[in-house]
Amino acid sequence: MKVTVVGAGAVGASCAEYIAIKNFASEVVILDIKEGYAEGKAMDLMQCASLNGFDTKITGSTNDYSKTANSDICVITSGIPRKPGMTREELIGINAGIVKTVSTSLVEHSPNTIIIVVSNPMDTMTYLVHKTTGLPKHRIIGMGGALDSARFKYRLAEALEAPISDVDGMVIGGHSDKGMVPLTSHATRNSIKVSEFLSEERLNQVKEDTKVGGATLTKLLGTSAWYAPGAAVSGLVQAIACDQKKIFPCSALLDGEYGLNDLCIGVPVILGRKGIEKIVDVPLSAAEKAHMVESAEGVKKTNGLLEL
Repeated sequence: MKVTVVGAGAVGASCAEYIAIKNFASEVVILDIKEGYAEGKAMDLMQCASLNGFDTKITGSTNDYSKTANSDICVITSGIPRKPGMTREELIGINAGIVKTVSTSLVEHSPNTIIIVVSNPMDTMTYLVHKTTGLPKHRIIGMGGALDSARFKYRLAEALEAPISDVDGMVIGGHSDKGMVPLTSHATRNSIKVSEFLSEERLNQVKEDTKVGGATLTKLLGTSAWYAPGAAVSGLVQAIACDQKKIFPCSALLDGEYGLNDLCIGVPVILGRKGIEKIVDVPLSAAEKAHMVESAEGVKKTNGLLEL
């Protein structure tokens, strides 16, 4: 199993590290345009191998896509990260050109690959990869929902004063501060609805804290987060590589599902060796349905800024 990660910055390096540590891939290739940067990150990570007990081979490449040839899974993290006060949508001008070039180069060398998109604005970048590469829709996946759901579960556990292993929850919709739809109606603590433990007011606070989870970290760190995004990507990659049939919320191209068409947006999917093996239809409350429609409108508005 060969995995390529494009972008050797904090997010890309975290992706490579978590994938390697889980020890299910034979090789991880890190690629970056900055001379020697990916090679340095790869060498540093390989010097962790004996300490962390993994045998995954990690190699770096400066913009040589031939090194990525025959990758089973490719992860696109390249592009500029958010700075404090920026929205994900403001990144579209620069990142669209980068993602278009990267995705074309990856498919040229790995025509059978599955692509996971991390670059922001993530739903629109996922849509752009569809339009650029023409790959089957089950082989292009946007990461955002997996990360947003992890942040939701963190906030739920915090509010419940419970161990996070007790908590389950999911965020669908667009990967943006206004577009996220945390499904409080389905969230549970050890199979018991969280509404049995938390007031409506506290649950609403959890939702709002989840939606600004990325912005909160950007304000604190001065740039985008990287540990949780890297962990979220590694979870998706492992589910595909190991054919786990796990359910994650991911940005997928919709063709009538949830009443939506011709856009990529976060919905629950089953991930296996073929990529997206099924989009799961989850019943939504009236408020969640309305929020999902509003979220889709926001994503389509951002898609309209693309030069296709």
